[in-house]
Amino acid sequence: MIPRAVGRTAALTVAATAVVFAATELLPGDAGELRTTGRASAAEIAQERDRLGLDRPAVVRYLDWLYGVVRGDLGRSLAGGRPVAALFAERLPATAALVAAALTFTALLTVTALVVTYLRGGRGGSAATGLAAVPQPVYAAVLGTVLTGMLGWLPAVSLLPPGGSPLADPRVLVLPALTLALPSAAFATALLRGALGDALRRPHVTDARLRGLPAPLVLYRHVLPFLYVPALQVTALLTGGLVAGTALVETVFGYPGTGQLLVSAVAVRDVPVVQATALPPAVVLLLGMLLADLAARRTAALPHTAKGTRTAVPESAGGGL
Repeated sequence: MIPRAVGRTAALTVAATAVVFAATELLPGDAGELRTTGRASAAEIAQERDRLGLDRPAVVRYLDWLYGVVRGDLGRSLAGGRPVAALFAERLPATAALVAAALTFTALLTVTALVVTYLRGGRGGSAATGLAAVPQPVYAAVLGTVLTGMLGWLPAVSLLPPGGSPLADPRVLVLPALTLALPSAAFATALLRGALGDALRRPHVTDARLRGLPAPLVLYRHVLPFLYVPALQVTALLTGGLVAGTALVETVFGYPGTGQLLVSAVAVRDVPVVQATALPPAVVLLLGMLLADLAARRTAALPHTAKGTRTAVPESAGGGL
């Protein structure tokens, strides 16, 4: 079963890279044309495309890129000629710090919202569904207006050079991290609220509350075991989404990470860079979902006896998200 799940994850990863490559191919123009537009003849443009290898069929170029990735070679940037691996490694630490900060904010906000929902007996929390539907640019605009324009607490844009460490001035992380975290926390709360409601309706949970056990003890002993697997699945989904969402916030706030690199690479049709920067979100999401699925299978197979009964995954968390 595990080899099959791993094989399915690998196949989906390859499929994701093919979709990204195809989407880039459908954009008008290519790196050869954009590098010479307005200052070269048709013959010179054709010569540039030949030099960059863009005159080969798209399928051949994709398979050549995929073979290079398998060998650990991400190729060279079509725009600047630098190794893609070096460009990516230069920006990766900044994005990793941003995603870590966003995950931390998301966890704190989600736990707080779920605790409030628990103390209210599973009622409430419907506002999370509405907040999850608010587009990310709206959060960026509101947070920027309030925290920067009105209060002046945070810088409006990042002043870090590419490759600089955000830890030198953690304030540059707050705006982009909160912009990522607020809709993510609302989404996570909306998903986990159903699992929490299912757990609270379990007979042994109702019995424990009627017997007057303290609310924290009921939560820890009788409710949390039913939330582990859904929380793992939601975390996997959100982590991939946060990595993908960095493209917008890094561009809006001038944050020099891989998301900003992706946007600039798309603008010049730098396909090797686009492929390299679009790959991590797919890999993180698919690997996270694989681990969550394996954890769900393992949890469902093991007996946990909170009162001599077998703990099963709540119906709302069964299967995928």
